[in-house]
Amino acid sequence: MMMHKMSEIEKDAKLMQEVADGNTSASRMVADLHLGRAYRMALRILGDNSLAEDMAQEAFIKLWKQAPTWQAKAQIKTWLHRVTHNLCIDYLRAQKRYSDDEAPDLEDPRPGVLELKAQQQLGDKVNEALQKLPVRQRIAISLVHFEECGNIEAAAIMEISVDALESLLARGRRKLKELLLPARRLMDGEEK
Repeated sequence: MMMHKMSEIEKDAKLMQEVADGNTSASRMVADLHLGRAYRMALRILGDNSLAEDMAQEAFIKLWKQAPTWQAKAQIKTWLHRVTHNLCIDYLRAQKRYSDDEAPDLEDPRPGVLELKAQQQLGDKVNEALQKLPVRQRIAISLVHFEECGNIEAAAIMEISVDALESLLARGRRKLKELLLPARRLMDGEEK
């Protein structure tokens, strides 16, 4: 008899059923696995720690409400990315700060305390450059490079074609390279 290996979608469906049944350790596991991702995604889109926390919490409230009717159609992380993305975009639209032509002027997110100084400086430069990208390019790069989504999954989250995603990625990467080149030259000059 051949044993059936559970897919990630099936594992997540089982976990969500446990959440719906009131299993607190299952709820804690979902939060431990996914709350940080939702927060980081919101932080990259919004550039504000407090707003990112609010959006991640709101996404989780929606997830908990979804638990009793959860179906094995998507992974929790995919669903949560989609909801977090939508909440952030809705917020930016309400603030009239969502445009593909201009990124909003937002505060720079602060990196974690335990990072080495060099990594901290590089992280700051990357985050600063990321905030200068148009919102859709920022989201595409965040999903693919920071949240490790494949192109198909990222395109589905953004509700665009894979070709459109790849175009956003290419433009975003070019702009990031352009924005980060002076910082790289400065770092190279300091090392000599």
